[in-house]
Amino acid sequence: MSKWSRLFIKDSALVPLAAIVLGLLVGAIIMLIGGYNPLLAYASLVEKVVGDPYSIGETIREITPLILTGLSVAFAFRTGLFNIGAEGQYIIGMTGATFIGIKLQLPFWIHAPLAIIVGAVLAGLWGAIAGYLKAKRGVNEVITTIMLNWIALFLSNYIVREFLLQPGQQRSYKIHESAMISLPALSEAFGNARLHWGTLIAIIGAVIFYVLLWKTRQGYELRAVGHSPSAAEYAGMSVNRNVVKAMFVGGVFAGLAGVFEVLGVFHYQTIAAGSSGYGFDGVAVALLGGNHPLGVVLAATLFGSLTYGSAGMSFGADVPPEIIRVIIGLVIFFVASHGIVRFVLRPITARRKARGEVT
Repeated sequence: MSKWSRLFIKDSALVPLAAIVLGLLVGAIIMLIGGYNPLLAYASLVEKVVGDPYSIGETIREITPLILTGLSVAFAFRTGLFNIGAEGQYIIGMTGATFIGIKLQLPFWIHAPLAIIVGAVLAGLWGAIAGYLKAKRGVNEVITTIMLNWIALFLSNYIVREFLLQPGQQRSYKIHESAMISLPALSEAFGNARLHWGTLIAIIGAVIFYVLLWKTRQGYELRAVGHSPSAAEYAGMSVNRNVVKAMFVGGVFAGLAGVFEVLGVFHYQTIAAGSSGYGFDGVAVALLGGNHPLGVVLAATLFGSLTYGSAGMSFGADVPPEIIRVIIGLVIFFVASHGIVRFVLRPITARRKARGEVT
């Protein structure tokens, strides 16, 4: 098989696209079994996502944190680590930004950037805890990041309750306007959708991800450590330092997702009973996106559209919104089940062999 063919079948968008189609088809079958009209359901979903400027804006708002948590998980994957802690890092980033947004009163050009930086750095340090335990004590990062998710949740609830709580409410005070990163003019053009600067920063983050990993010496070291720690160590690279660094960078990405939800969308933080789900969805986004920044952006666009559009399915076709989660789960299943997808794609490969495109 030629190099082009291997890229086409394994590393290109063909397998994820096939997984998406299969997920939608099996989802349609499930809807038929449940007595729902899948054509009406999918049409209602699309209408909800792109039917009017407000819906388009809110879909973009839904996509933004998924890009960042997807980048967080993908970055760790690319360096040989499995970051299940994006949810906790998201929460820590949110809490840090909320604290700065409420407790300080500064000019906008200082206040908002400071809140962003503090939230991102705190989340990065939270991720670095798992990296340190992995590097120094050999503790599996899957275990530590899962545990740190719950610690982050209860720690953030404690901070909000003890230092930031608005009396009589189960949420913090609102952050000062000087810390908000909303885009009023653009939001008005999109029917007052909650658009903010975080979307642009998320796209820039994807570019930084690519440049850092594939265009810098530091990125080469990170990827080398991920591929073979022993070989990297033999070449003179510090495996432990790179493990901690990789988890720190992943934590920064996830933390920014939480930061922008506070500064750009809600402007306060609630005492949460459970997780938001963005961190765990980031695992699915990274998987579907092939752990590549462009793939992550595209996968986040799909997941965000499905999530926001599920309300359209519910109102337009009376389909329970949980069906969307089933479809997302099916897509992830088919992405993970390469054998099934390639079996479905076998006729395409056979035709390409007949034309001499595959050797």
